[in-house]
Amino acid sequence: MSKQSRKKIQSGQNSTLKSGNGELRIIGGSWRSRKLAFPAIAGLRPTPSRIRETLFNWLMPDLPGSHCLDLFAGSGALGFEAISRGADRVTMVEKNRDISIALQQNKKLLGADGLSILNQDTLEAIAKLDPDDTFDIVFCDPPFNQELMEPLIQAINNSTLLSENAKLYIETEKSLTQLQIPTNWSLLKEKTAGDVRYRLIGVGEHSL
Repeated sequence: MSKQSRKKIQSGQNSTLKSGNGELRIIGGSWRSRKLAFPAIAGLRPTPSRIRETLFNWLMPDLPGSHCLDLFAGSGALGFEAISRGADRVTMVEKNRDISIALQQNKKLLGADGLSILNQDTLEAIAKLDPDDTFDIVFCDPPFNQELMEPLIQAINNSTLLSENAKLYIETEKSLTQLQIPTNWSLLKEKTAGDVRYRLIGVGEHSL
């Protein structure tokens, strides 16, 4: 997976991790200050904490009891943060097998019963997920500079995975200033930090 994917693994207890692992810290909720380690795989890093802080402030009213889908989950920082802050269920999709195994180990370490992890290609997973299983919040954080966002948005829009008033978090390279979204989606928030541009999108009533 590319340099811009996010990867997170629970600290120090994964036998597959190498020395020199990176670490991130869950910044809010029931697991606040718990540290997660991510493996020494070239280019992997978590979503920066200041971006996560802003994002989860945006999502604060929507998280309790929500169902979340974390696409290109990587380290799992967004999905683990969501459960920590009250999401009822999170489904992570991660293609890289080693990272997926590490996410499973972190799930066990945290006792994250509401978390499921799919070791699949993201677009294939979207097509195969139960059409009756809808999500309130979707995290879309594909590798940067690979032109993956447009097909990802199309796949989500063509699916039945979004709940009536879902919200989507979309993270891209800063240079992607123009984002084509469906007519029933609407930009609610947009900010930049470093080389990252991140947006909150509303669907249905949230798009008004």
